[in-house]
Amino acid sequence: MKREILSVNSLSFEYTKDKEIFSNISFSLNEGEILGILGPSGIGKSSLLRLIVGLERPKTGKIFYFGSVLSSTNIFVPPNKRGIGLVVQEKVLFPHLTALENVKFGLKGSNKDKNAKALSYLKLLKAEQFASSYPNSLSGGQQQRVAIARAIAPGPDLVLLDEPFSSLDKDLREELRKESKELFKKTNTSSILVTHELDEAKEMCDKIIELNEGKVNYLTI
Repeated sequence: MKREILSVNSLSFEYTKDKEIFSNISFSLNEGEILGILGPSGIGKSSLLRLIVGLERPKTGKIFYFGSVLSSTNIFVPPNKRGIGLVVQEKVLFPHLTALENVKFGLKGSNKDKNAKALSYLKLLKAEQFASSYPNSLSGGQQQRVAIARAIAPGPDLVLLDEPFSSLDKDLREELRKESKELFKKTNTSSILVTHELDEAKEMCDKIIELNEGKVNYLTI
């Protein structure tokens, strides 16, 4: 039986006191699973990821990671202590570092070991050919390959993906999400994919929840 790695219990969130984004949300994620979160723009999908990674604090509720509380009304573990990877739609690579150096960032060990590990993840995402290139010379799809490699190289148990393929053309989008799924399954990395496309969620995810009107519904794949 697979371990439960993430549990979100009765979570509520608001940016201002008169505007609650969602309330009483609960769901869980097991080791190695890919969970899709669907919903229209502005419904709070990205906010939910920000709460999990520690960029926002909840109004009420708790977030558990391997059984330990990450966030509650009186406990808050900062993002750098959570060990959760994050890939967003916007290109957030360090512009002064090459693709290889971007993936190496945050890795531990000797420089030789870090180079080897970073290159191995670039190879898994078919990105080793531009390891020495800087972000401003890479296409959007190439930058996302590097961003995904950077997120997963440190070996997190959980990676959050906030519509990472939405700015890519159809063929590239399909290719990259297929490669990403293969990588997550090969490394047994749990992940959460935020998307507004049901077909994308069905292709990548083991289970799907829909966030609508501040509530969560599980969808049948």
